[in-house]
Amino acid sequence: MAAIETYGARYEGDALFIEGVSLHSVAAQFGTPTYVYSKAALTAAYGRLDAAVSQARAGRSYTLCYAVKANSNLAILNLLTKLGAGFDIVSGGELQRVLRAGGQANKVVFSGLGKTRDEIAMALQAGIKCFNVESEPELERLSEVASALKVKAPVSLRVNPDVDAKTHPYISTGLKNNKFGIAFDRARSVYQRAATLPGISIAGVDCHIGSQLTDASPLVEAMQKIVSLADDLANDGIQLHHICPGGGVGITYTSEPQIDLVRYANALQQALGNRAVELLLEPGRAIVGNAGVLLTKVEYVKLGANKNFLIVDAAMNDLIRPALYQAHHEIVEVQRTQTQQRKEFDVVGPVCESSDVLGYSRQLGATEGELLAVLSAGAYGFVMSSNYNTRPRAAEVMIDGVKATIVRDRETVQGLVSGEYLLD
Repeated sequence: MAAIETYGARYEGDALFIEGVSLHSVAAQFGTPTYVYSKAALTAAYGRLDAAVSQARAGRSYTLCYAVKANSNLAILNLLTKLGAGFDIVSGGELQRVLRAGGQANKVVFSGLGKTRDEIAMALQAGIKCFNVESEPELERLSEVASALKVKAPVSLRVNPDVDAKTHPYISTGLKNNKFGIAFDRARSVYQRAATLPGISIAGVDCHIGSQLTDASPLVEAMQKIVSLADDLANDGIQLHHICPGGGVGITYTSEPQIDLVRYANALQQALGNRAVELLLEPGRAIVGNAGVLLTKVEYVKLGANKNFLIVDAAMNDLIRPALYQAHHEIVEVQRTQTQQRKEFDVVGPVCESSDVLGYSRQLGATEGELLAVLSAGAYGFVMSSNYNTRPRAAEVMIDGVKATIVRDRETVQGLVSGEYLLD
């Protein structure tokens, strides 16, 4: 396990804090399970990437388009707006969130391979920066919808460079057998087709090879391939305004190596050289992943012949990554004591599925009623949660210095069933 500070938290004495607020006080005020985010950690993570890219670009234009799917809470989107971020969205709902949070439509890129006509029209009317086109039929649809609205759709083809990200297969997106993007060997002809369509304005080229990358080499390889494509397009008379190698920079969950952001940004700039284009990046997890924890309470300590279990009030409906991706999240006590007798436990939730395990074989000393913090829960945590077993979704809280603010109320069962109706 990395130093606790890596995860946006710290022990003050034996009590776990985020910034100047103890997690005990958060639980007392807002209950559990609760997602707790650090404004300072979010700001610092964005600042590190921004500084690296700014230095590498040396006055040339760039935009960091935060991947909204990583965490779409309005308070987080508003903070990133104030920091100067653009946004990478994958649905009309995410566009509405960005606009409601104060984001600028002209700094929004729209990814995702199943855009509906209504979503396309909404984005065109809002005036977004670009559509990242995932297929040839989508390109045709974009032209039709834009022509009907008497506008042109700015497009960037999401090219599939067939680069192995060497990450979990569920979050690898850049290989030939993935559902995303347009095959690299077809991209040039698809751009030529795009240039003939009445509702299309060619803006750039985009790719995304996967998530939670801890080695920059595949990212740089993909960048080199799309820069080469951009040069071929220039020879065809198609000039691009921006080049985007996507996102995917990983975080520390346990002891994973970290990508050196300065070297990464410099490698991207070296690939771009003096080409007069804007650089777009689409970071998500790298900004929010280690800026949040899931706070949970131990309901029961169940000792068995072969295994011991800590049964907590958070579950796979709150944090599905361990069940879906076999992902590892560090789990720590909110209150440590020097006399704790630690045992090996599986930390499990109350959902009626054997896969409802937040952590296997953890050395913990928690007892009934005590609090645990599941670390690295800022990305793909609440945003992927559900109401399975009619479990209301958790509250979300933002810490700013010594102030804890609710940024999403805990759901209620009454709220869950309010839109359901009995038959006559």
